[in-house]
Amino acid sequence: MAAGRGARMWRFDTGRICLDLVTTEPAGGAPGGCEQLDGPERLARWLTDARLVPPGTVLPALDDTWVARFHDLRSAVGRLMAAQLGGPAADGALERVNLLASGAPPGPRAVRGADGGLVRALSTAPDCAGLLSVVARDAVDLLTDPAARAALRRCQGEDCHRLYLDTSRGGRRRWCSGEVCGNRARVARHRRRTMGAAGGRGPVKEMPPGVR
Repeated sequence: MAAGRGARMWRFDTGRICLDLVTTEPAGGAPGGCEQLDGPERLARWLTDARLVPPGTVLPALDDTWVARFHDLRSAVGRLMAAQLGGPAADGALERVNLLASGAPPGPRAVRGADGGLVRALSTAPDCAGLLSVVARDAVDLLTDPAARAALRRCQGEDCHRLYLDTSRGGRRRWCSGEVCGNRARVARHRRRTMGAAGGRGPVKEMPPGVR
């Protein structure tokens, strides 16, 4: 899901929250991507949209330090996943993710909402280390699960570098999203066919007089 500054700029369709975090960096997103977690306000919104904290959760301690720490985790996870796909060795990244995963994540609890139904809340106010541990533990789970590792893919769309888990039947999914990069590829393929057909036409023959 892409949008302007006033709306959500991210998508949550990679199959794992750790990969969703990676896609928020310019190199991890779609063509023309920009830094999506560029300040405390954007990070607070991402944490809510990613469902790491319930809607309405107040995070008074969230500041630029939190943003830098999430950028650090994002970089480590991205390097580890790239290494899984044959990229360069991610020196130090595994140790960093393991360290962050050792933190205690915020505990969830069920409480009554305004309408009397049960809604999710947190047992204590979440701190940065606890929220980082949720994402880091997800990365550890992915990296230590042979089936998940085998399903890790990088989008084959033009200029797109998004990572995702291919859970399609037969493992033949090529794009991070069929509606986004897949549709973009189909449009480009149709355009090339159309231009090729137009370029291959011979001179237009004049019809004899009186023939329509």
